This record gives sequence, C-alpha cells and structure tokens, in this order.
Amino acid sequence: MLSTEQLMMGDGVGGPRYVQMQSEPPEPSRLSYSFREDNSHESTRIFDELPQATIIQVSRPDAGDISPMLLTYTIEVQYKQFKWQLVKKASHVFYLHFALKKRAFIEEIHEKQEQVKEWLQNLGIGDHTAVIQDEDEPDDEASPLRADPLRAEESAKSRDVPSSAALPIIRPTIGRQHSMSDRAKTAMQGYLNHFLGDIDFVNSQEVCRFLEVSRLSFSPEYGPKLKEDFIMVKHLPKIQDDDDIRKCCSCQWFGCCKDNWQKVWAVLKPGFLAFLKDPFDPEPLDIIVFDVLPASDGNGEGRVSLAKEIKDGNPLRHYFRVSCGTRCIKLRTKSNAKVKDWVAAINDAGLRPPEGWCHPHRFGSYAPPRGLTEDDSQAQWFVDGESAFEAIALAIEEAKSEIFICGWWVCPELYMRRPFHTNASFRLDALLEAKAKQGVQIYILLYKEVAIALKINSVYSKRKLVGIHENVRVLRYPDHFSSGVYLWSHHEKIVIVDHQICFLGGLDLCFGRYDSPEHKVGDCPPLIWPGKDYYNPRESEPNSWEDTMKDELDRKKYPRMPWHDVHCALWGPPCRDVARHFVQRWNYAKRNKAPHEQAIPLLMPQHHMVIPHYMGMNGERDNGSNGVARPHKSIKRHDSFSSRSSSQDIPLLMPQEAEGGESFKEELKINGFHTGHSFHDQRSRSSRIPFSFRKSRVEPLVPDLPMKGFVDELDQNLVQPGMKKLDKDWWEKQERGDQVVSPEENGQVGPRVSCRCQVIRSVSQWSAGTSQTEESIHNAYCSLIEKAEHFVYIENQFFISGLSGDDIIKNRVLEALYRRIMRAYNEKKSFRVIVVIPLLPGFQGGLDDNGAASVRAIMHWQYRTICRGSNSILHNLNDLMGSRMHDYISFYGLRAYGRLFDGGPIASSQIYVHSKIMIVDDHTALIGSGNINDRSLLGSRDSEDCDFVADWCTYRGQGVCRFIHGRQAKKGRKICIKSSPFAMV
Repeated sequence: MLSTEQLMMGDGVGGPRYVQMQSEPPEPSRLSYSFREDNSHESTRIFDELPQATIIQVSRPDAGDISPMLLTYTIEVQYKQFKWQLVKKASHVFYLHFALKKRAFIEEIHEKQEQVKEWLQNLGIGDHTAVIQDEDEPDDEASPLRADPLRAEESAKSRDVPSSAALPIIRPTIGRQHSMSDRAKTAMQGYLNHFLGDIDFVNSQEVCRFLEVSRLSFSPEYGPKLKEDFIMVKHLPKIQDDDDIRKCCSCQWFGCCKDNWQKVWAVLKPGFLAFLKDPFDPEPLDIIVFDVLPASDGNGEGRVSLAKEIKDGNPLRHYFRVSCGTRCIKLRTKSNAKVKDWVAAINDAGLRPPEGWCHPHRFGSYAPPRGLTEDDSQAQWFVDGESAFEAIALAIEEAKSEIFICGWWVCPELYMRRPFHTNASFRLDALLEAKAKQGVQIYILLYKEVAIALKINSVYSKRKLVGIHENVRVLRYPDHFSSGVYLWSHHEKIVIVDHQICFLGGLDLCFGRYDSPEHKVGDCPPLIWPGKDYYNPRESEPNSWEDTMKDELDRKKYPRMPWHDVHCALWGPPCRDVARHFVQRWNYAKRNKAPHEQAIPLLMPQHHMVIPHYMGMNGERDNGSNGVARPHKSIKRHDSFSSRSSSQDIPLLMPQEAEGGESFKEELKINGFHTGHSFHDQRSRSSRIPFSFRKSRVEPLVPDLPMKGFVDELDQNLVQPGMKKLDKDWWEKQERGDQVVSPEENGQVGPRVSCRCQVIRSVSQWSAGTSQTEESIHNAYCSLIEKAEHFVYIENQFFISGLSGDDIIKNRVLEALYRRIMRAYNEKKSFRVIVVIPLLPGFQGGLDDNGAASVRAIMHWQYRTICRGSNSILHNLNDLMGSRMHDYISFYGLRAYGRLFDGGPIASSQIYVHSKIMIVDDHTALIGSGNINDRSLLGSRDSEDCDFVADWCTYRGQGVCRFIHGRQAKKGRKICIKSSPFAMV
C-alpha cells in the first residue's frame, strides 16, 4: 500500500547494513476507505490535519547492551499549537505494527466476503437483495461494497502496512553503539512518516492510541495536552461493551476476569483527570476536579499529595491512588514505571502555575489572583435589578454553547425587562426556551429548601424549568435526610454564559428583586411588577408561587418593598474560576442525587487559555503549552451613563486632595463622553491617586495573606506600555461598543474595565465535596479592613459579627473594624466606617407579633454587634474615646415614599438593602452573595461566592471602585434627603 519492503541485507563486506525504506506517495482515494469503519463521520476524527513527529532521542537502559529490542525512543509530536512527548519502546512499535497488519487483514477478508456475496447474487444463488439505483449515491471509490472486483483486489493489496523498517536487526558489534542509535533513529522516523502522512491512518484507533490522544486532547478550552493512556479502574459501574464476550476460557471455573477492574482511557488536564470509555468518546465516565488539599496528612509527612503510589502484596499488580476532596480512587496500571509516570504527572498538573489548584492562594481561596498580567480579566458592576437583569438577559440571548445558573431562588416567570406586557420574550423561561431550541445546553442548580421553613417552592421551579426543553437540566441540592443538612443553604447567585461572561452578586433571579433607581413604592395599575412580583415580605409572604400573575397584596392598600442590590459581571479567567466552582458543585450534586441518570451529565471545568488583549481588542498569541488562543467574545453594549451631576455629589467620606474637585468634575463629563482633556492627561491624574497598603501595627486576625504584587504599589502599574499608542477616539469607541445596557439605565452601570481580581467563596464538604473548609470571603473581609487607609464602606443584608473572645459569634469582621478604628485613633488620623443595612429584617410580622420570632432574633444579634452590651463595637469604642466614636463609624438604613397610585394615598416603606459589598479607599471592592454573619462567612455553613476587585486599568482617570462608590453615595444621600435618614444608633 505504501512502499516496497526491503529487509536487512548483508553486503558481504561490512556485515549487515540497513536499507532505507523507499516510500511511494499513498493514493488518497484508496487510503480513505482502508479505515472506513472508524472514520465514517468527520465529526469522530481527532485530527483534522496531519501532525508532525520527530525522534529527538534514542536511548538504551545499559550502554553495553546493543540489542535493538531494548531501545527507547523519545518522540516529540506537534499538532497545531499543541506539543507533547512520547516515550516508546521497540515493543510498542511492534504492537502498533501488528495491530495495523491485523486491521488490514480483517478488512481484506471482509471485502472478499462482500465480493463473494455479490458474485453469488449476480449468478442468482443465495439471497438476492434488490438494489435501487440512485443518482445521488456515492461513486465506486467511496463505496467498497460496490467496487469493481479487480479494483477491490488491487486496493486490498495496496492497504498492506510495510514491515521492513520498524526496527533494524543489527548484529551486536563492539564499537558500533553510536552508529546503531543513529540508524535506529532514522529507521523509526521513516516508519512514523508512513502512517503520519495520511489523515485516515492518523485517525485510526491504533495510531491514536499509540500517539496517546483522544477527543479531549486538542480542545483548547480544557488547556494544554498532558498525559493520556489506558488504566484500570474499579469504582465505576459496569461499562457495557464487546469485551464482555472476550473472557478467557477459565473464567467459568475460576472467575479470573470477574474482579470488577475495567479498562478506561484516562485524560489528564491542568485542572482535572477524566475517564473515557475509549479515546473516541467525548463524554466522561467520571471526572476528578482538582481542589485544595489538606496542609498535612496527619502523619507528619507534609502536605497531602494528589496522587500517591500504593504498595501491594502482589508484585504483578501496580496501583496508585488519587485523592481529592472527599474522593479517594484506586487505579491500576501494567507496570511500576507507568505508576511512577502517572503519579508524577498528576501531582505536577495539580500544582502547575498559575492556577495550582491543589494549594491555597491568597485569602485561602481556591482561585488565584487574576489580572496580574494582561490575561483579559475584566469586571463591571450593576446597581439594582433593572440594569443587572437586562445585562443578564442580553448575555443569555448571545449564548452559543452552554448556560450555568445557580440560585438560592429561581422564578421561571421572572421578567428580565420591564414594562412586562411589552417584553414577553424577556421572561426568563422564554429566554431559556429559545436558547435550548437552538441547541444551547442549560444547567440549573437550585437550593432545595426545607419546605416548613421557607416558601420558595423549588419543586415548582424545577418542574417548570425541566418542562421547557430536554436541553434544560435541573438539580436540587441538598437532600436533607440523606445529607443531614437542615440549617444551611446554597446561597450563591450565579449566571455563566459560554465560560465567557459570568454574573454574581446579591440578586437572585426571582420575584421582588427587580427595581430601578427610583425605588417606587406603588405600581397600580401594574406596569412594572406583575402579580406576585409586587412583593413586600414584611406585609405578606405568598403560600404558593404557582399562580404567579395573581396579586398577593392589595396594591391600593399596601406598598411594595423597594429592593436595593448590587451585582457584577466578570470576563476572562475570573469567569472561568466561577464556572469551576459551579462545575464542582454540579458534579458533587450529580454523584449524590443522580449517579446513574444519563440525562444529567458530568461537567468539565474549562482552563484559562492566555489571550492577548487590551481593552477588548481581539487577537491571538502563540502561548506554547497553553494550546490555542481564541479571540475574546464580548456582548454588544450601549452607552448608559448620565451627564447630570454636580460637584456637590462628591461623597463626604472621600479623602480630598487639592485637585480632587477637578478630578470629579471630569468624572461628570465623561459620563456623557464629553471631555476637553487628552487620554494622557487623564492617565496622569489617575497615577496620583494616593493609595498604598501599609502593614498594620496590630497583629493580623488571619494568617499572613500577602497582597504584594496585587494592590501594593498599584499606582505605579496603572498605565501599561501599550496604552501610549491609543488615542482618545479609539478609547471612546471602545467605551460605546462595550456597554451592556441601554441609555435609560441612568448611570446604574459601571464601566467594563481591566482590573485585578480574585474569586473567593465559602464552601465545605457538605456543599461542594471539598476536603477543606474554605472561608476565603471571611479572610478577605478581615485582611482588607486591616489594610484600609482612609475609609471602609459596607452595604449588607445583615451585620452580625463578634469581637475577639466572643465564643458565640465566630466571624471576626467586627474585630477587624475595631482594630482599624483604634489604630486611626491612636495615630490621630482620619478614618471612617459607613455601614448601610436594612431598617428591619425582611420577614413577615410586626416586632411584637407572636410569629415574628425570626425578626426579633436577627435584630437582637445585630444590636448586640452594634451597640448593646460588652460585645458591641460602640460600647467598646465609647469606653476609650467617648462621643468621638461617631467620627469613626456610623450605621444607616434607607427609606422611600410615594403615592400608591395616581391620586392615592402616600405610603412609605424601607428600601431593603440586600447588597453584599464592601469598598475600601475607593480602590478595592468586594461584591458577592456573602452576608456578614456566621452563616455566610465560616465556610462550613452556607455556600457563597464573591469577587474581590482591585483597580488596575482605570476608566477615564477614575477606577472602577471609585465609580461604584460615587454612585452609591450619591444615590444613598438623595434617598436620605428625601425621606430623612434612620440612624440605628
């Protein structure tokens, strides 16, 4: 098929010599149906172009042994941007060669059988099947069953695999070792060129196994190609295949093949280890997602290893163990050398920078800091549901592959855009249905509540969502009886689209959360809030959410409760880190809830592929081992900033500079994109922002959590070298093109900017199957407060924390605030803490009602934190500084009022502060779902997800955190002026 075979021949003078194989170019038409069984569909192919292989080294175990059978070949293979090395022995090459010979022989026999059958049918002997001639059927070359007999015989002979140059047979000769290695290298290179020169040969099962590749090898979203091979597993259910009939003859007496070990194809990637049925199967049978390992194994042997060799009493069996989270899996290979290779490769993958998923990062987080280099990390904030919901809806509309949704409460009938009667297509279930019908895979993870305690009815939500389309999969977790978890919840609010953009923060996709900056208290007749979306849990909590368009409250008597919240969007590596958290939780819930349900698949986390960028510019970079760089996908946006403002809108708690007023006047102009200054002028102003984290004089509350390289000396890194090449017109064009919301949002959306950020969370064994309890949100709160220089601004649904020595409340956010205030007081420096929380907890009932125990309990613990008793912060500050404590810390709530309908009565209601944010020095923000209480911060209770953002690239001379703080302070003051502030102390 490929060449004329020439064996080793002696020349009669110098002993044996190696004759180079003379190859002829293969005929594509004949090769194309040599391996037709495996490659009948283009989609099943692993290679879509030819790889290149080079023999880079030939070695032998013993320099004195020149037997060619003991040679080891190091082969470097290049396919597109992927490069990997194989170490093969001569035996591996012979196995490949015999497998190819076997395949060619079987195909030739099969073809002869078809020819005989066709001859018999032509002679009228045997079963005759009528053949319908069709003008569109393939030609003879593409259809081997109708091939001409003479042509078929010729092609069968041409499909033979050459045997001449697999390995030279050289007689041991002293002093010829170097010559033998060179000749063997040349021979192997020639042999590889035979089957690497044809696309069908390359995509055969035999060659793909030899090259150690699979359907997952070259998917750039999963990272660079690492180790792959067959291994034996015992923990998987029975894999149904043809091997069931290939048992040895002694099985019926000794049962030697019934030990439950099964052969699977293992694929190692930087963030996980997947098991496939075979290299051509894209769906994993199981997946181990790497996560932070314990610091010690308890035996004094240091940090626990991800993979470890196991010694067994049977010297013929070779095992190793992979331990991650709550899982510990025993694996088997054919040799001890393979065990050592696998153990080394897995441990290296788990610690490979920059992710290094198996060791904790700053704050003890599973995710590393992002944005330290130009890695396309970007962030954007949204204030209130109007802007956030529309941004989420637009992102869902742009989905091409998959959507992840994780929520404490999800209402399928939620309108993402208002007025609702003109935006029927923007209802959540309608958006998901449209994308599911286009083939987008949708995965929704709901919190399974204790029905007697909460009325969010996740059973109804799941039933409605599953009924949308077969591409919508829903899991509710946890199962309370089996897990023993009754008190804690899954509290994240996450939406991830195509691993490109994610949204997280305080907003659930449910009723009552949609609101605008006006925070209206009435809506009669209903235009904005239909049915039960007209929501006031202080007055009445619906017993059923199924009749969603039926009002729960009398709109002419009761106001709705305005809802204030903050959400954020992330792009780039931080988005993939959030998606990894979702994948961990989904896979853990699937194993516990639906381990054998085929419709609920396991998910694989995507890897951070380095993509060059600057402020949204597309491009590609050859990143070596990181595979293929893909252009950045962004969602089309519109300008949303208002130009209405004044110098009086500067927050009073802002540290002022001589040029500070001018700086903020520029902010007012840029909202409408009117400025008289060049980009370089703005850059010079931003570089003068006075900010640096200095070491606290008091002992830290948490272990050393280094900030160096992330926020230290940040003002020197705000401007990157490539920025000088950008002019003002290009910058403004990018601003207009990158906005996610409409102009009517009236300044409730921040700029999308490059930044330094890190995903932090609260998880433990019950919530995500991790071996370690992670409380990185708690650690981040304490660390950032201690390093604050000027002020801390907090908005939160709860404020329950403890001082040092408090044995009841465990989180130490309050202790961090107390120490930072005392440091400012002792140093005689200005420092301010502003805390905004709800006036009353959002539960039904008056304070004196018998059924309002929850309301009274929350208020008790909040007052205990703030002002009542020896454990409160104001009590302790008052003992040391008296009334001056109010110069350092104050607490506020928000209220709104208005008419319930035209000509109707005026009503007032608290603005329910549900946001979970902290802003430090207008330079660092923490946005997420975590409340300030033990439930959210300790890690072992509620599961939470947050994002810690520090400015890097600035927006028109102003950082993202300054924008969000300026807007919030402005909005809060307007509300307080209209309705008079309510000070809790």
